[in-house]
Amino acid sequence: MDHSSNRAVEKEFLLREKYNGVKNSEYEADVMRIENGEPLAYVIGFVPFLDCKIFLDSHPLIPRPETEFWVEKVIEKLKTESWHPPRGLQFVSNRFALGQIGSLKAIQKPLRVLDLFAGSGCVGVALLKHIPDAQVDFGEIDTNHFSTITKNIRENGIEEIRTAVIRTDVWDGITNLYDIVCANPPYLSESRLNLIGPSVLAYEPKKALFADEDGFALIRRLILKAGAHLNPKGLMYIEHEPEHAEMIQKCAKEHGFSAENKQDQYGVLRYSVLSRF
Repeated sequence: MDHSSNRAVEKEFLLREKYNGVKNSEYEADVMRIENGEPLAYVIGFVPFLDCKIFLDSHPLIPRPETEFWVEKVIEKLKTESWHPPRGLQFVSNRFALGQIGSLKAIQKPLRVLDLFAGSGCVGVALLKHIPDAQVDFGEIDTNHFSTITKNIRENGIEEIRTAVIRTDVWDGITNLYDIVCANPPYLSESRLNLIGPSVLAYEPKKALFADEDGFALIRRLILKAGAHLNPKGLMYIEHEPEHAEMIQKCAKEHGFSAENKQDQYGVLRYSVLSRF
């Protein structure tokens, strides 16, 4: 699809989704924003993500289809495998006229998940939506995004008691242990600026896109201290560039983890799953 055709599709979607098919001055102003290169997601104010409506009020990183793909894989895994080992036994009694009859019942732990580098909170919100017994902490360095995360929790019908929003710098600020850590860190290299679309560079937060060491610096920090924050059978999912796959394998091994590099829907090595040896 050429540039003009894509713009026409975006305008049609904008008119339908934001203005219910009615053109007015606000619509024309939004059309100018699109013409000037602003991403449709920011103009319309939200994106769909795994049956959730993700608002982008604070202009966090726009959720990508590649991220949606691997998060769906996490959800599928959690639905098909047991992630709730019993934490103990509780005596449950039934009272009758002549006495008391009781039994021992296993108490299941809640599934503890961390959405790290949360941004809009799309990853954690989707997990909360599809895994009813999950509890999710959202770790994010930019406090401007906290209200967006909270809005996305609320607008998707999720009880806030199942969540916490924490200011973090990678692991700094995190004190809990988790069964699942999902991380979409900044991983682009500034040496490849010419490969990145102009609207991305002009409008999306650079701190959410780029990292030092050819994009690997924050991934290295993730792996370095992951052992202190994962339960013994815990898993960590990391989104990354395909060029990082071998480096992740090496770094994971050095810190007591195995790493499985996995392809996205386009056949690109886009994420890795880390587990303890």
